Amino acid sequence: MAPSSFDPIHASLLSMDLQAGIVSVYVPDNDDLVARAGTLLQHGRRAGITVIHVRVGFRPGVPEIHPRNMLLGAVKASPEHQQFFAGASGAIHAAVAPEQGDLVVTKSRVNAFAGTDLALLLRARDIDTLVLFGIATSGVVLSTALHAADADYRLLIVKDCCADLDESVHSCLIEKVLPRYATVLSSDEFLSMLGTQPN
Repeated sequence: MAPSSFDPIHASLLSMDLQAGIVSVYVPDNDDLVARAGTLLQHGRRAGITVIHVRVGFRPGVPEIHPRNMLLGAVKASPEHQQFFAGASGAIHAAVAPEQGDLVVTKSRVNAFAGTDLALLLRARDIDTLVLFGIATSGVVLSTALHAADADYRLLIVKDCCADLDESVHSCLIEKVLPRYATVLSSDEFLSMLGTQPN
């Protein structure tokens, strides 16, 4: 169930980890996800919502990661993996690319808040509502949602703009886990909240 009141001025759209290489792995044959996400961003900007793009990035040699980190240690150990997050592969997908006035946060962890100035940016704009989507559902979406819920943000998660390599994991999170912390809704439902006619 969507919130009865929604103030765009105190809300932020967080487009998370929608980088070209990541999209090519998680949704290689489905451009609909990034197209839907791009539509959300366009209408969000028009409504006055702060748009923040979150991306994964590392310094040369990946000094940010300790080898004992099970997930990200593989990136540190492999120059090939490091290149995946650099250059054209590491760029935000063209369909959801930043526009003038958008903010970009670069992270070296799964959670969008960990080690970044995201909380500072949100506080400076008096933002209390976050609209989350991105890849992967079991990665940045889950970890960022849990952190944000503990920080008392009002949360909305756009389920058809999220993806995971394991569809059963995605479905379990979207249907059973994330609704404990957030309002989970479709892109059409969110556009309706903004007073926009879904396509």
